[in-house]
Amino acid sequence: MREESPKYSKGFAGSGGFSVLELVIVCAVALCLAAIMTPEFMRISYDIRLKSAATNLSALMQQARILAARKNKIYTIVIPTGGGEACVDLDLSTTCDSGEPVIMFNTNISPASAAPTGTPSAYALVGDTTAPTPYDNATTLGYSARGLPCAYVSGTCSTPSATYFVYYLMDARPNGNTGWAAVVVTRTGRTKTVTWNGSSWN
Repeated sequence: MREESPKYSKGFAGSGGFSVLELVIVCAVALCLAAIMTPEFMRISYDIRLKSAATNLSALMQQARILAARKNKIYTIVIPTGGGEACVDLDLSTTCDSGEPVIMFNTNISPASAAPTGTPSAYALVGDTTAPTPYDNATTLGYSARGLPCAYVSGTCSTPSATYFVYYLMDARPNGNTGWAAVVVTRTGRTKTVTWNGSSWN
């Protein structure tokens, strides 16, 4: 009997996988793409973190509004300048005490002392351009027994408020940049969050 040896086509026999040069080129391209995209991914991550902090603060303000109307009392929002937390001040002690609704901030996120000047510019609520300069972090946000926002001063919560409120948060980032977000409270008590994208608030 004659033993048949297997035969392979030239095309099949010549294919032996990737060469070392091809692998080196693919790895180099992957590393370049990673170097280009990593800063962008990090920026997106920081933006999400900052937006989340602003959203949590907005929710806390709405909680204070509901509680004030439900309990027929005046409540305020305490946002310590050192950051770390914010709370609904149920006993008007100007501090966050045990048992009060509270949110925690990331260690890199802190409240601004006032509205920014220069870049970014201070936020302006569209359609409310005739109002006085908006209240900012220097003003204590309170809610009346009717659930309306006020500039709380020494036990007084006068409504309707003379203007709207904008509370700013800053995010210190490892590259030295600072991210900005804000919670806007209208004179009717509605809230919304905005972030600074480098050229405008959105």
